[in-house]
Amino acid sequence: MDTADLITSPLHERHTALGAKMADFGGWLMPIEYPGGGVVAEHTAVRSAVGVFDVSHLGKATVSGAGAAAFVNRCLTNDLNRIEAGQAQYTMCCAPDGGVVDDLIAYLVSDEEVFLIPNAANTTGVVSLLAEEAPEGITVTGAHSDYAVLAVQGPKAPEVLANLGLPTDHGFMSFADAEWQGQQVRVCRTGYTGEKGFELVCEWDGATALWDALMAEIEPLGGLPAGLGARDTLRTEMGYPLHGQDLSAEITPVMARAAWAVGWDKPEFWGKESLSAERAAKITPLNRGLRLIGRGIPRSGCAVLDAEGKTVGTVTSGTFSPSLKQGIALALLDRAITWDDEVTIEVRGRQLPAKVEKPPFVQARTSL
Repeated sequence: MDTADLITSPLHERHTALGAKMADFGGWLMPIEYPGGGVVAEHTAVRSAVGVFDVSHLGKATVSGAGAAAFVNRCLTNDLNRIEAGQAQYTMCCAPDGGVVDDLIAYLVSDEEVFLIPNAANTTGVVSLLAEEAPEGITVTGAHSDYAVLAVQGPKAPEVLANLGLPTDHGFMSFADAEWQGQQVRVCRTGYTGEKGFELVCEWDGATALWDALMAEIEPLGGLPAGLGARDTLRTEMGYPLHGQDLSAEITPVMARAAWAVGWDKPEFWGKESLSAERAAKITPLNRGLRLIGRGIPRSGCAVLDAEGKTVGTVTSGTFSPSLKQGIALALLDRAITWDDEVTIEVRGRQLPAKVEKPPFVQARTSL
């Protein structure tokens, strides 16, 4: 694999020293899994104890200036007026036709500052769109390589952070700024695993010291460093969408059943007219979960058939669930297909029976 053109995180040497399997992820060379059990062991550690992910490939950007929050609210789908300073919100950046440019987290610092974490491959596009629309006095600053992000996820995550002297008592989807060994760390009660956890936004040059401290804390607790392979199985168990598969230029928030992340009553946001028309028409396919009845692993792109053998949808994300020890999937299905229906998934010439199920497939524990 030619990796010369890929960006590396500040923890790259730590990952290679651990023997991590590395791969291209959004233009970044990131760890997929580590030796000693791989995805299943890392997934299990997050569900039962704690796992630490390097997610520094995620984008970072700041929108600042008088009226910055109001400006962001006119652009992105969700309604920032629903939250207060110190809180975070899942939202989307949509095209005029309703397609999803990216899904991201907005951190409301104040009326004059919003910190954004988009997906790696989409950061440049999101920053460019916002910068083009920004009125005088508002600055959109890309900071992709200024900060690293470490996700500490699992039931023992609060204990790990407390041992480092970092705050842990703020609520889900909020954040607190702290100082750790002379560097500023934004401690966010966010994550993409369904477990109680934190995402630590730290200085790029300070990431190695923080990683080493976290590794020392998780070892006696049964924790593990975790790669993006486990992050994918964890988020699929929760039914969380991945941009490029479950959300895309062709898959709108309505189709993804993410209408809860749209401020429909706002006067404006990018794509509002198209999305409102789509929502009213009620004809586009919808995202639903599938749990295999027998053995097999569904994959993205597999056709979904109804009882008569008619194609009624396509798998957008599919994997083996280490928690359930079953194949699970997210799929775009015709609206005639509903919860508890039985369908079949075509996987490499085999037709595997599955039941339509509303995610999450396992209980969310983010707010515990």
